Amino acid sequence: MVSKRLLCISPDGHGAAEVLCAEMPGWQIRSVGSFEEARCALREDAYLAGVLDHVIGAWPHGEVDRFLRQHSHVQWVGVVGRDTLAAASCRELVADYLCDYHTAPLDTRRLAHTTGHVYGHALLRRSRPRPGTAPSTLIGSCAAMARLRSQVERVAKVDAPVLIWGESGSGKELTAQAIHRQSTRAAGPLVPINCGAIPPNLIHSELFGYERGAFTGAARDKVGLIESANGGTLFLDEIGDLPKDLQANLLRFLQDKTISRLGATRAIPVDVRVISASHVNLQQAVARGDFREDLYYRLSVLPVTVPSLRERRDDLVELAEHFFHLHAADRSPHLKGFSSRALAAIAAHAWPGNVRELINRVRRAMVMADGKWIEPDDLDLVMPSPPIEAKLDDARCSSERLVIRACLDRSGQNVSRAARDLGVSRTTMYRLLAKHGMRS
Repeated sequence: MVSKRLLCISPDGHGAAEVLCAEMPGWQIRSVGSFEEARCALREDAYLAGVLDHVIGAWPHGEVDRFLRQHSHVQWVGVVGRDTLAAASCRELVADYLCDYHTAPLDTRRLAHTTGHVYGHALLRRSRPRPGTAPSTLIGSCAAMARLRSQVERVAKVDAPVLIWGESGSGKELTAQAIHRQSTRAAGPLVPINCGAIPPNLIHSELFGYERGAFTGAARDKVGLIESANGGTLFLDEIGDLPKDLQANLLRFLQDKTISRLGATRAIPVDVRVISASHVNLQQAVARGDFREDLYYRLSVLPVTVPSLRERRDDLVELAEHFFHLHAADRSPHLKGFSSRALAAIAAHAWPGNVRELINRVRRAMVMADGKWIEPDDLDLVMPSPPIEAKLDDARCSSERLVIRACLDRSGQNVSRAARDLGVSRTTMYRLLAKHGMRS
């Protein structure tokens, strides 16, 4: 059985960790003396709770505030001096970030009891992994994401070119990164190139490089982006925007695995795996004559499709909360998460901008929200009207399911508490769970 873990941050001369070790046998208590050491410890282990031993008041206010803001997912108990609480700035830190606090001289048994209670409460809140603990950046548990992860795992094992298709903002670059990390080339570089962002007159020299003297101002040799990816992966984003004259040069590179720098007389062998992506349907672009057919077949040996956010409605709460915690430094310490009304508005929105739009709205809401919970107005979303037509049934069911799941997660899967939060009876709660095929 894995022992319970606790992180104790103690400046020199204070020993809360020692007394806690005596009062809490069986616990694994790690003591560090600085925020730098604490950050290393939090990267190595998923600590749910911690003790700040005379940190508030002893270290600069801004430094303490920044650390606690960055690690707000940890439940903190503080040990502070009585004189420390006389300072308004210290009282603000205690009120904003600590679950509980004790003043010196310590009642060690009471501190141990408080710390154990806070740890237990943290266990109840840990309903889904926090940022940094997930093995993949492809977040989501819906069927569409399960298929995508399966595709990524398969194509990562071989070296053939991959063509990723998906709507703008759906996560094509994250998918390319996941393929690279799981491939045999993971130790090599991943070089991304946005084919639509490089000026047309510079694309050739940026991709293939140039020799000294190739043109006015070329004072030295320059390695191109393709050559810089040698031994790794080249990610060609928005490949559909590549000018047609350069499509021929790229085709030659894919066929021969060699490049020629601008102004050079010799070919340079390059060992790279090519992953390309496009929000444009390249088959339709080929039919229109905007994209070379032979290049299309070279690039799309292994096609991968990234689902839009509309196809991932069951992941909306998980994604929104992930971005909420990922950008914790942007939010007010008073802000706790999303209200049920906000979750219902998220579920009802069409998300034309996909995940990029969701990130944008969540980050804006974290700054604009005034209360403890993000509301629909903070997200600049409108609450859905009560469903009166059959075509709205799906949206209503999806919203209802997301709100129920959020209440269950918030209550630590306690059905009675979730029913109270929703304002329904326990019997009605069980009926709703059965209706949506959900388990507490």
